[in-house]
Amino acid sequence: MLRVAVPNKGSLSETASEMLSEAGYAGRRDPRALTVSDPRNGVEFFYLRPRDIATYVGSGALDVGITGRDLLLDSGSTAVEITSLDFGASTFRFAGPAGGYDSLEQLSGKRIATSYPGLVGDFLTKAGVSAVLVKLDGAVESAVRLGVADAVADVVSTGSTLRAQGLQIFGPVILESSAVLISANRDLPGITTLKRRLQGVLVARQYVLMDYDLPANLIEQASAITPGLESPTVSPLRDREWVAVRVMVRREETNQVMDELYDLGARAILVGPIHAARI
Repeated sequence: MLRVAVPNKGSLSETASEMLSEAGYAGRRDPRALTVSDPRNGVEFFYLRPRDIATYVGSGALDVGITGRDLLLDSGSTAVEITSLDFGASTFRFAGPAGGYDSLEQLSGKRIATSYPGLVGDFLTKAGVSAVLVKLDGAVESAVRLGVADAVADVVSTGSTLRAQGLQIFGPVILESSAVLISANRDLPGITTLKRRLQGVLVARQYVLMDYDLPANLIEQASAITPGLESPTVSPLRDREWVAVRVMVRREETNQVMDELYDLGARAILVGPIHAARI
């Protein structure tokens, strides 16, 4: 059986479990369960701390896992990213006292507090900056005010938490992270199927299925509005001057596309969800 590591808590846990369920895999009913066997799909799931998943997968104890790109790089694991899963986005930046720093080079010889010493250390080494890393498990933004560090390297969304502590973002982006599928051996049986199913879930979430009727002489203009992934499906109607069109459209563009099609002359424009896909 393919042994899969799944985050048991934190920001990645719920969405990872939802994706696996939408991909047709069995999930855990008891939130305290550590393992779930899915013999029908030839998979066994292990629910672990997100920070530990890269270590388990890299060691070969487990075959594949879902974790954050940041956690993978910070772990130093031999596991590699197979594909991005398009959730759990985060950005890592440096921050220091307002007006105190404006370049990465100014961190040379300074103390930098972070929960990701491996990730930040690699970034600084590649940039040629030598600094002292102070490892903290949380509340990194308080480190400067409490005198533990001169600057911090942490996840930033709006920056409001850092500003509340009198800190200002500076320097380059350290990493753009998101949830990823990882493995130390991408050729193992079952990984391709798992990857394809998860990618199918992403497609189903990102696209809708749009149907509309259109005068046949407008099909070229309509195809420019709704090109689809390859090309639209066009079928004749009883009235030979009209055709029926079916096409995939990105979910966030749905209403704009409907407006453009209606203005062109399309009618009976209908939109429906995609429950599963293989692209």
